[in-house]
Amino acid sequence: MPQGKPLSPLAFGGAPVGNLYAEVPEAQALDAIRHAWSQGIRHFDTAPYYGFGLSETRLGAALAEIPRDTYTVSTKLGRVIEDAEGRDGRADGFAVQGRRARFDYSRDGLRRSLEASLHRLRTDYVDILFLHDIGALTHGADHPRILAQALDESLPAMARMREEGLVGAIGIGVNEQAVCLEVMARFPLDTIMLAGRYTLFEQHASRDVMARAEAAGTSILVAGPYNSGLLGGNDGPGDTYDYAPATPDVRARAQRFYDICRETGASVGAAALQFPLAHPAVASVVCGLRSVQEVDAALSRRRDAVPAATWDALHAAGLIEAGVPTP
Repeated sequence: MPQGKPLSPLAFGGAPVGNLYAEVPEAQALDAIRHAWSQGIRHFDTAPYYGFGLSETRLGAALAEIPRDTYTVSTKLGRVIEDAEGRDGRADGFAVQGRRARFDYSRDGLRRSLEASLHRLRTDYVDILFLHDIGALTHGADHPRILAQALDESLPAMARMREEGLVGAIGIGVNEQAVCLEVMARFPLDTIMLAGRYTLFEQHASRDVMARAEAAGTSILVAGPYNSGLLGGNDGPGDTYDYAPATPDVRARAQRFYDICRETGASVGAAALQFPLAHPAVASVVCGLRSVQEVDAALSRRRDAVPAATWDALHAAGLIEAGVPTP
């Protein structure tokens, strides 16, 4: 990992304090970030896209008085943030007015984006830099062009930033296995942030990339361990999966996790949070957090005991695939 620094197993995901889906008061956001650090969370992840700069600004403000060598931070490149009078960011999922994000994977665009991120984060380097949201899931028919630009221009530019000491490690931050495999075959990555694909709820959509990452020594940061809240509830499945309403079939499958955990005396949330960390390629699990209470809940889930009988029952039910490691 960056400059030999290990990441904290639980990381603070900064999208919610960028007003993801709803406004978060400034004081609440700053308190959540500082509380996370005070309770031992030492990695903080963000992106310019999260609140169109708001998440980075709040992280920079909250961490400004904390010694820089006591935490690690990651951010992302691939979008530039612009003023846009009258723009309502809720179309992108963020309760932010007057700004927009525009894709720009060019060398110059990445440089401008990093400079702006460093300014907002109040630091002169970031520990991990991800190329954000390349892949067919985001770009559809334009994916071949974006992939070619990423390989020929974007990732080499990021490697140069690493050589300059602006960045400790480089990688990609995506939501799909296919683009990971495409890039890993053609460009050496230090790390990958994979959101929603290697989780308690599903492992098949990441099997190949996890094996390749382990073999190559590429560290994985698992984001979205609850699959957009599907396994995040205390009493039953959530209503969303993969950023969209969960179908009846998805909810029915999710209910099986709750039934087994109830029978074996475990919390689904604890099992979902702890599961990815059993894989040798996984360095950290990134949870989106927006309040002191959510920080405490995540820390509690990280500590809560999950009986061996729970993992055995999930394996026996076929809900965890054969050969997949568990805690």
